[in-house]
Formats: sequence, structure tokens, C-alpha cells
Amino acid sequence: MLPELDDLNSFRDALTGAAGPDTSAVQGAQERNGQLTKPPGALGRLEDLAIWYAGWRGDARPQISAPQVIVFAGNHGVTAQGVSAFPPEVTVQMVMNFEHGGAAINQLAKAAGAKMDVHALDLDCPTADFTQAAAMSEDELLRALRTGWEAVDPQADLLVVGEMGIGNTTPAAAIACALFGGDASDWTGRGTGVDDAGLANKTRVVAEGVALHGQGDGLRILQCLGGREIAAMAGAIAAARVLRIPVILDGFICTAAAACLAQLSDTALDHTVAGHQSAEGAHSAMLNKLGKEPLLSLGLRLGEGSGGALAINILKSAVACHSGMATFAEAGVTDG
Repeated sequence: MLPELDDLNSFRDALTGAAGPDTSAVQGAQERNGQLTKPPGALGRLEDLAIWYAGWRGDARPQISAPQVIVFAGNHGVTAQGVSAFPPEVTVQMVMNFEHGGAAINQLAKAAGAKMDVHALDLDCPTADFTQAAAMSEDELLRALRTGWEAVDPQADLLVVGEMGIGNTTPAAAIACALFGGDASDWTGRGTGVDDAGLANKTRVVAEGVALHGQGDGLRILQCLGGREIAAMAGAIAAARVLRIPVILDGFICTAAAACLAQLSDTALDHTVAGHQSAEGAHSAMLNKLGKEPLLSLGLRLGEGSGGALAINILKSAVACHSGMATFAEAGVTDG
């Protein structure tokens, strides 16, 4: 059961107090893995993934039957600074596309056998321009966190969260810069395709935002530099941690949301794997900071949860091999 989020401290307490993986399930999965009809380590990283998944589900021989994909959408006041190649109206139009099943994420979720949900967060009320003020008030941040927290299906056995929000690579870059240091140019990329002048302007905006707000813990940085959809992703990832539902992280923006949680607790992301390394230049650097090795690197830069959803079938395959293969004894094969 998930506790109620009465305030930001209750969110912090739930995250930092969440239980870890089931050690007996991990041990059982490791023992089973050593008995399967294959040479030791022959399935490479698939073996590690299956054992990791088993520990979080508390089952040495698990199945994946109920994956969930959640897409959160939000609009950003910082787009008034000209940081995106597309207007904010596209966010609303894409939400309608998601709801009618016409986006890439709809197809990828369907191919992975995942239930997909869409949550639009106050699209008619963009966050504040973070070069002028905090993007959200504490109350707005809490409401966005709660949206993500309550969106997770407790019966899900795997979660992918994605986003839609024109301009949101700018707050993601600002979050990364505030959390990990360095220059704004280290973390700022072209997003949906701004030109050189646009990139220079975007880098300026990130630098100004970090100079104004770049102090505090992960929630404070999320409040000041983030967006409602980014906060909702953080809330969903945290809820999955409490529920011990494994999470496949998506791209640059999702990883920025996750990084805010990692700042609050060293174990906050132990239940997550990186689905892919996106084409947004700083994504690999952020994954390195978090110690996450991506499952895929296909040049994707769409967002929406697309890379995470694509990786669902990799994790499904890892678990299917682990739980479905015969042991040497079952197959009557001599193991050496």
C-alpha cells in the first residue's frame, strides 16, 4: 500500500524508508540461474537483469504479465524564452494523439503488451519562467508528485514513465546542471532541433536558471527548475520504489526526474534500469553520474517513454529465459 502524500516531507520519508529487494528471492534466482541449461554467463546481461527483477518482485522464478506505461504532459513558461523549435500548443495536440492511439508510444506499448495511461497536468497553466521565478510553488510541486504517485497501478509488475512537454529538455538540462555541476553547455542540447543560435540561447537560459535556483535538495531543484510532467515522473518512479515495482527509465528528461530522487536517497533508483541512451548529447553523462548502463542505444530522441517501452521486451526476454528454461536436471543434460 502507498502512504498518503500530505506534504513534501511525507514524500521524502516514503522514499528514504522504502524497503529494498527480497534477498531470499535474489539468492534463489542466482541458484536457479546456475542450474539452467547453458554455460555460466552465456546469456550475459540478461542473467543479471532477471536476477535483479526477481529480487524486486520477491519471486525467484518471476513472470512479467502486467507492464504499465504512463505518459505525463506539462507546459513550460520558459518556452517564452524561445528555447524550442515548436510552439507550446503542440503539447495539447500530442496528448490528443496519445489518447487516440496515434503516437509512437502507443505502438510500442501495444507491442510490449503494456497498459498505457496518459495524464495531462494543467496544460492551460504553464509553469513559471524559471529565469524569473521558481517554476512551481511547493503546493504545485506536491500536486504534480501526487499525480505520478497515484497513477501507478499497484498490480503492475513493470513500469515505464514518459513525458510530453514542448521545451522540456531545457528544464531537464537545468536540473542536471544544478545536480551534477559543470557548465550549462555541458548539459544543454538541441532537443527537438534548435539551430546554433537557438542552442546558444537555450544554454543562456539554463545558466540563468541554475544561477538563480541551483541550490537545495532534489525536490527543491525539481520545484524551481522542473515542470509538472517531470515531477509527476519522479512521483511515479518513487511510488514504484515503495511498491517494489521495477522501472525502466526512458531518455534525458525521465532520467533528470529520476536524478532528483537519487539526490534524496542513495538507494532511490535501485529498482530502475536505463532503457536506452538517447541522442540528446548529455544523456550518457547523466546515466554515468547515476551508474546506469543503458540496455539500448538506437539514436532515439522522441521522449514519450518510447525507449523505455522498447526495452520492455528485452526485460521480458530475460525473465522468460530465466523462468522458462529447463535446469540441467530437468532436461537430463549433464552439466559438466
